[in-house]
Amino acid sequence: MKKFKKFLKHRLATISLVFLILISSMAALAPVITKYSYEEQNIHQKLETPSGDHWMGTDSLGRDTYSRILYGARMSLAVGVLTALFALTLGTLTGAVAGYRGGWVDHLLMRVVDLVTIFPSLLLAILLTVYLGRGFVGILLALGITAWVTQARLVRNQIIQAKEMAYVESARAIGVSSFFVVARHILPNLWGPIIVSLTFQIPTNIMAESFLSFLGLGLQPPYSSWGTLASEGFRAMRSYPHLIIFPGTVLFITMLAFNYLGDGLRDLLDPRSKRDFAN
Repeated sequence: MKKFKKFLKHRLATISLVFLILISSMAALAPVITKYSYEEQNIHQKLETPSGDHWMGTDSLGRDTYSRILYGARMSLAVGVLTALFALTLGTLTGAVAGYRGGWVDHLLMRVVDLVTIFPSLLLAILLTVYLGRGFVGILLALGITAWVTQARLVRNQIIQAKEMAYVESARAIGVSSFFVVARHILPNLWGPIIVSLTFQIPTNIMAESFLSFLGLGLQPPYSSWGTLASEGFRAMRSYPHLIIFPGTVLFITMLAFNYLGDGLRDLLDPRSKRDFAN
């Protein structure tokens, strides 16, 4: 039974990876595989239900929903990935310095982390979005500033454990500098948990961006993301349910795929999980 569960989990992770590659490829090739632009309006075809010409119907301005979902995937996935990379870089640097140096440096940096953590992340993101602007860069910075603290805590805890290991002590004993000890001996052994954390961070960022867009604080027209499409569809949900069903379904499946992929990577990169699977 345990082997079957492990097999099922890895199968779901593989399917999730294929889906994420597919949706990313479709987003990148949106100008090629769509008949209409995301901003092309046709008042005479507004609020049409799905048909052969418009697979997912049209919105209140006659824009093709299928095209807007694919172009919106560019924005949503870009925000999710770039924000996660920003958080990965800043959080890893902060956590590595705090964990390895210890003392007052660790105390100071962790107090900064605590200060950011005090505020609810979404509330802080809303305030930063209003201050930095509602464009792509403003949303990216707002979400990145709130997301790096989790990565910093993770890396700090891993560094504190790793720096007591024999191979680190040996490197320090022969005079290797602190930078090279962390960069060449510690961090390469921590990429497993870091990559898994990155995988889970991406859907969190996509959902946060969608929430901001749903509140009207996201990308401004004519640009769109899955959040803006869901917000537009919510207002006409009773009369024209296709406007929220299609973007909502794509968003839900993408979130699910990232989580299954994260579970699979965690088992793959965790030696204890490998032993359990082998047994």
